[in-house]
Amino acid sequence: MRNNMDRYIEELCSYLVSIDSEDDCRNFLDDLCTRKEIEQMALRAHAAGLLMAGSTYTEAIEATGLSSTTLSRISRCISYGAGGYTKTIGKADDET
Repeated sequence: MRNNMDRYIEELCSYLVSIDSEDDCRNFLDDLCTRKEIEQMALRAHAAGLLMAGSTYTEAIEATGLSSTTLSRISRCISYGAGGYTKTIGKADDET
């Protein structure tokens, strides 16, 4: 199974990019993940948006309740990661 993980991740990504609406996305996430997993992903994405908008660590922690370790990881990903937060959250902000 571990040998196929990259293929499984690519498959998941193809499912995600095929989603046409927020309702379909929510339904897919509801079926795929536990409520707690969805909440944690939502908090991380929200914290990334806060940091990208100039919030301090303290403000982001107060707003989300995430640990400083998790927030630090998010910050590193924003600065040095693959660009997923920046491209995706920036794109969503531009559309709203």
